[in-house]
Amino acid sequence: MKQLQGREEKEAVRWMNEAARIARSALCLRSKCGTVIVNGGEVIGVGYNAPPLDDLAHRSCLEEPVFARKQKYDRTCCMHAEWRAITDALKRSGAKIAGAKLYFIRINDEGNIQRSGEPYCTVCSRLALDAGIGHFLLWHEDGIAEYETGEYHALSRTHLNET
Repeated sequence: MKQLQGREEKEAVRWMNEAARIARSALCLRSKCGTVIVNGGEVIGVGYNAPPLDDLAHRSCLEEPVFARKQKYDRTCCMHAEWRAITDALKRSGAKIAGAKLYFIRINDEGNIQRSGEPYCTVCSRLALDAGIGHFLLWHEDGIAEYETGEYHALSRTHLNET
């Protein structure tokens, strides 16, 4: 993990703000998240969390989870912002996804950025690895951290085992 500073941090803040703008479109009733995937200074994919196909008939965010014994990622009815952004990038640009950076952010009900916790979602990390995403970026309390996707996956697996 690398803590960003200077020009790198300034650029990351720009993309995190763009991810927050995307998150404002989220249709999930539990959490509003946004993701942008960037390669070569160009946005190649975007996503927000929402039911499949944005179909509100599939939204069950406030219902008691059926799989309460399963891990955290199973407790949502919505597609994760990361999944949608990776799918969008693959549809739009295909090969350009290799080595790209994925910026993830969560916002509160007022639309303000919330700081991220530690990596935990192995579904997102596995999909990112398989698609060829190079780095995951999260905005923690102490600044923006850039993880190589393999490292992000390993940390997610470690956290998963602790829960």
